[in-house]
Amino acid sequence: MEFKDFGLAEPLTKALAAKNYSVPTPIQQQAIPVVMSGRDLCGIAQTGTGKTAAFALPILHRLAQAQRNTAPLTCRVLVLSPTRELAAQIGQSFRDYSRFMQMNVATVFGGVPIHKQIRQLSQGVDVLVATPGRLLDIISQKAFHLKGVEVL
Repeated sequence: MEFKDFGLAEPLTKALAAKNYSVPTPIQQQAIPVVMSGRDLCGIAQTGTGKTAAFALPILHRLAQAQRNTAPLTCRVLVLSPTRELAAQIGQSFRDYSRFMQMNVATVFGGVPIHKQIRQLSQGVDVLVATPGRLLDIISQKAFHLKGVEVL
């Protein structure tokens, strides 16, 4: 099986080709069809097996198929991460996979000035990767809400 067999949107297959990814890992083979069908998924795999791509690719495919409608102060996709290091890594993966799409990806976490993050979110984003604490801080300041979330 190859990534092209999933029927992913063309910008995603182009991004995968640019990264020289052609064959999905076992977690990707099992997870991508489930997430593409809109079902919930809980997957476990070793570090470095491509878990982020296993959920990011079908989520980005879904966004590519729908009309872009990002409202201010919200997001279409919310990804929660337990640490800022993992949040940064996940956010970069979403940027890499969506590089040929018009996707706005933001990453927010503690330890950096919150006002810059709030400004980044003010127009709305397609994908928000956040640590729970910083997300709650931003919501408590009424600078963001979850009304537009389609995928969690």
